[in-house]
Amino acid sequence: MSSSSPFSRLLSEERPVAALWGCQLNKGTQSCVVKEDDDFLEHLVLLRTICLGAEAKDELHVVAVDSKNTYGQHKPVPIAALRTSVLPMISLKGLELVPPVTFVLKCGAGPVYLSGQHIILEDDTMCEAHEEELSEEDVGDEDDAKAS
Repeated sequence: MSSSSPFSRLLSEERPVAALWGCQLNKGTQSCVVKEDDDFLEHLVLLRTICLGAEAKDELHVVAVDSKNTYGQHKPVPIAALRTSVLPMISLKGLELVPPVTFVLKCGAGPVYLSGQHIILEDDTMCEAHEEELSEEDVGDEDDAKAS
């Protein structure tokens, strides 16, 4: 019995492009939005780490994520409760979110740092077609160079 996630199946079918992503939440900036580009590609946000900054007070810091659920409603869901003296950092595995996603500091003054990856899944067939177009242009350029 294999326990592959839907994301790992997508990785085998599509070519991922990953970029590091991060933001800081504090009293002045209590939310951070990760938007999806309007490029008709599938985007994922993989949240990996949530940690308190060195300046954070020893108080409860609650981070929530606000994303559209299966019913199309937006509801903030707490994903981390951190305190400097008890749990200053958590590492997450398997938290895959589809943009647009809003991270919210529900309580605490911060700073709280979030980091992860923004994954863009490119369809292999689109990439292969583009590569074929480029190689055909290169062959045409070579033929022109030989003719002159």
